Amino acid sequence: MAKSLKIKQIKSAIGYSKREKNTIRALGIKRLQQEVIQPNNPQIKGMVAKVRHLLQVEELKPEKIEKTEKTEKSAG
Repeated sequence: MAKSLKIKQIKSAIGYSKREKNTIRALGIKRLQQEVIQPNNPQIKGMVAKVRHLLQVEELKPEKIEKTEKTEKSAG
């Protein structure tokens, strides 16, 4: 399994351009402090680079991804 990125919105997009808000939405983030896991590919990295001032990004190793997915399934 390839590495993934854990992306968290840490700053509000209020006051920023509609383009930046749409980029955050395209990453799958709907609200402040929400975390999403996305694949580590050039398209996602490009979107993250455009709004990096609003996000916190962490690269996950394959064993961490499996643990995270298991806890999300049991919680929801």
